[in-house]
Amino acid sequence: MLKKEKQMSQARTLSDRELQRVLEYVNTTKFAKRNRTILLLTHWAGMRIGEVAAIRYCDVLTSDGKIRSEIYLSAEQTKGSKSREVLLSARMQAELATYVMEYPCKDSKKPLFKTLRADGFTPNTLAHIVSGLYRQAGFDGATSHSGRRGFLTRLSEKGVSVRVMMQLAGHSAMSTTQKYIDTRPDILRNAVELV
Repeated sequence: MLKKEKQMSQARTLSDRELQRVLEYVNTTKFAKRNRTILLLTHWAGMRIGEVAAIRYCDVLTSDGKIRSEIYLSAEQTKGSKSREVLLSARMQAELATYVMEYPCKDSKKPLFKTLRADGFTPNTLAHIVSGLYRQAGFDGATSHSGRRGFLTRLSEKGVSVRVMMQLAGHSAMSTTQKYIDTRPDILRNAVELV
């Protein structure tokens, strides 16, 4: 019973269709492009919400203004004070390029996501915003951690090894990575059909 209770307390993992519905809702919000980019960094790059809050323009842009294919996070920007590299897919790079075009900034040390605070969002504030977006889109149980869980679950579904997922997530233990992977009914059905 304890194991089942623990699983239920984890953030909800969204299917691709559900993520699309959330993004459709986000397009109606006041800061649509910002909110979309924040969500996609968790879903498509597996970033923690604190890492998203901590990134600056210089973390995503090269000196000549192009979007990087990876984000190097310093120890101060990560959980556990351990630097890590976040690889960006071509579609995540395209999303960032669109965002930066809409919100250009001359000071590359400024936070990537604008807020009334000069030093950007706190992780806690950004977590509340993201959870609120999910809730307003009709997805109870989804939190700022849903994107990260979905990222690892999708990789698992595509046959990516746990060791590779562990590195992409910035985990130091394989057991931690395994806890993020959701086993949905359709995945279980597909698995038994392989026999």
